[in-house]
Amino acid sequence: MSPKVQSILSYIGILWLVAYFGGKSQRNDFSSYHLKQGLGLLLFSFLFGVIINIVSILSASFAGILAYVGILFFIVMVIGIINAANDVKKPLPLVGKLFDKQFPFLDREDRLN
Repeated sequence: MSPKVQSILSYIGILWLVAYFGGKSQRNDFSSYHLKQGLGLLLFSFLFGVIINIVSILSASFAGILAYVGILFFIVMVIGIINAANDVKKPLPLVGKLFDKQFPFLDREDRLN
């Protein structure tokens, strides 16, 4: 699997696992960067979903309003896919800078030695 395909798949939820395991041998700095961004977005959206479920127990109307904020995750995902397809190494809007230095296990192995 090419690094560009890995980078694109890294933003599509469960396909992040396919990008991670399917292209370990061909991973480069570009695909590692997008894997970090995609994993961060996936974890952040999962956490947001948990928060929405907790809020829905307390206030259904407020949770309904917050659920519309979930559309932002889709928009950010599309921006990430566009960046990966255009070979741009740019952090995601709003949350991307949080994940630049996170997830060191995604760095290329030859850089770690």
